[in-house]
Amino acid sequence: MLESLLFYAFALVLLVAALCVVTMRNPVHSALFLVLAFFTASAIWLLLRAEFLALTLMVIYVGAVMVLFLFVVMMLDINFERMREGFWKNLPLALVIGAIMMLEMGAMLWQRVWGTSPRVIGPGYSNTKELGRVLYTDYAYAFEVAAVILLVAIVAAIALTLRRRKDSRYQDPSVQVRAHPAGRVRLVSMPAEKD
Repeated sequence: MLESLLFYAFALVLLVAALCVVTMRNPVHSALFLVLAFFTASAIWLLLRAEFLALTLMVIYVGAVMVLFLFVVMMLDINFERMREGFWKNLPLALVIGAIMMLEMGAMLWQRVWGTSPRVIGPGYSNTKELGRVLYTDYAYAFEVAAVILLVAIVAAIALTLRRRKDSRYQDPSVQVRAHPAGRVRLVSMPAEKD
């Protein structure tokens, strides 16, 4: 009973936070509500005994991605009023996509409530072990393709941001190796000054 109450409480907070992410005018507030949504989704996963996914969501999304997103939003000076100009033009397409997603979620709930019964889990079951087994056996090829795509994205991001500045000074090692002391030091004889 307590578990069901906690589930519905976290679900309500998650829905309100997700609605605030979309409707807030300030992007920093939207990002903070997204952090709240991630926290409550992680709590729901803990209630569903998916501890590994809950901790992964907390560490990766809340700990790394959202901090980076907050820094980018706070450092960039983006004109958000100009970005919102096409809102009403895109609203019909957004409503159609939202309706399709609601139908898919309704079908999932329908199958869960009136469909097949869930599998009985034994006492020694580990969802982390099962997730690793499925990921590295059934979806090994997709996992490797995703890893290669991420590697290409990292290399592309470095290549796009790494450019040689013309105003910075740098040393050429081949010129340094060919240097001779005679070309480096010049002795000048000057007469001594008398007071």
